[in-house]
Amino acid sequence: MAPNDLVVDRETMEREFWAAAELEGVADIEEINRVLDRAVTLKNMLKNRERVDKIARFVAEHFRKYVQPMGYKAFLVAVDREACALYKEALDRYLPQEMSQVVISRGHNDPPALRRYHLTDEEEAQVRKTFRRPDENPQILIVTEKLLTGYDAPILYCMYLDKPMRDHVLLQAIARVNRPYEDEQGRRKTNGLIVDFVGVFANLERALAFDSQDVEGVVEGLEVLKEHFARLMERGRQAYFPLVRGQGGDKAAEAVLEHFRDREEREAFYAYFRELEEVYEILSPDAFLRPYLEDYQTLVEIYRLLRSAYEPHVPVDKSFLRKTAEIVQKHTATPGVGELTETHVLDIAALLALGSKDAPDTVKVFNLLRALHHLVEAKGREAPYLIPIGERAEAIRRAFEERQVNSRQALAELEALVQSLGEAEEERRQSHLSPEAFAVAWWLRVQKGLAADRAQAIATAVDPLFRQYPHWTVSTRQEGDLRRALYKVLIDHGIREVVAWADELLTLLRRAAA
Repeated sequence: MAPNDLVVDRETMEREFWAAAELEGVADIEEINRVLDRAVTLKNMLKNRERVDKIARFVAEHFRKYVQPMGYKAFLVAVDREACALYKEALDRYLPQEMSQVVISRGHNDPPALRRYHLTDEEEAQVRKTFRRPDENPQILIVTEKLLTGYDAPILYCMYLDKPMRDHVLLQAIARVNRPYEDEQGRRKTNGLIVDFVGVFANLERALAFDSQDVEGVVEGLEVLKEHFARLMERGRQAYFPLVRGQGGDKAAEAVLEHFRDREEREAFYAYFRELEEVYEILSPDAFLRPYLEDYQTLVEIYRLLRSAYEPHVPVDKSFLRKTAEIVQKHTATPGVGELTETHVLDIAALLALGSKDAPDTVKVFNLLRALHHLVEAKGREAPYLIPIGERAEAIRRAFEERQVNSRQALAELEALVQSLGEAEEERRQSHLSPEAFAVAWWLRVQKGLAADRAQAIATAVDPLFRQYPHWTVSTRQEGDLRRALYKVLIDHGIREVVAWADELLTLLRRAAA
């Protein structure tokens, strides 16, 4: 519900809208409009210039604070076409003109005040299309009947409702804003928001003349969400805060990483955090959240630590919804759980430094795992021999997560992997082989256990093949020719499983080229 001073007079609503016999079983917007045409006092009240200005100012502020930061869009639903024009003029006083657009039907005898908002069919089609696009204007559509039914725009999150509705018309309006939405920019919409200026939600069972069981749970007030957020926060304090209470930095990180080694535990926390984050997204920046912000930030840090450690392939910051991302950006260096050590120079010296850092073994393990992952991501294309090193690191990660090895054993294996990486880099500097052929030699030694001289001989034999078939990753014909040539080289060097080995080699090199 909107603030009381903005909501229409309840007595007038009762007399001119709710009491109308024609409202029973309303099926379409035209019936609503016919009732409202007879509600003279109510319509005049809704279009009072002072009230329109107050609501426009409220909408502008609310949209900027709550809706726009989430990356979503809104409808402002006015009582009739004249009210749409009035709202457009008022909104333009508080928001840039290009942010809002009137979409109304055209009348032959419309006065100039309405004709200025007429759109051709082509212009309206363009508005409909552009509104669906994130981050483009218009961001608010001012409507009265058009687009309330049949128009599908999942980016629509908020409806500012200043037109009495009920039954099927109201349900369709609710459905317009309640479409789920998710995109690559990190928006994740699970529900819509309706700000009611006319009081139709004051008695939902009356507004939706259906069975009370059908109506139950269709619409919830923000107070319900606040209570839910408080319960979720208390659950987080009891379940997760004991892990980090009384300790910070690496000690807190170690406790969190050890506790969540079990995948099911992590997935349960991720599901909990996503629910908490979605409610926070809806409520923020409500003053209600202030007492919770510090504890919420701690949960954000735990989530960020787990994602960066156990899922380094997931861009952590992009996984946050927009308002939580703002917290991360503002508090990247706060004390508490913290995130694992950043590695700015991806080389052997940096990896060795991570292994020798004064930190718990669990933290060292995840520092090295993350650094190796980023090394392979950054340089795997130009140095394909890094791909099997990355695969070996992932195998160590899985064994550690599944408790097949402890942190000391995992750290020893990773340090040995770093040493072998150093040997590979030194050999690569001295080698005459192409990057692809050197990757073949290294793979044969590390993955297949061939002696160095035998692996070198095979790699030397396949080297010219990659120059002969430079487009094998995109040309089916070249790939077939390269595969047959690889079979021959492998057979000539006494390899029996030529098809399986050739498949693995080409998969490795294709990953590096991707």
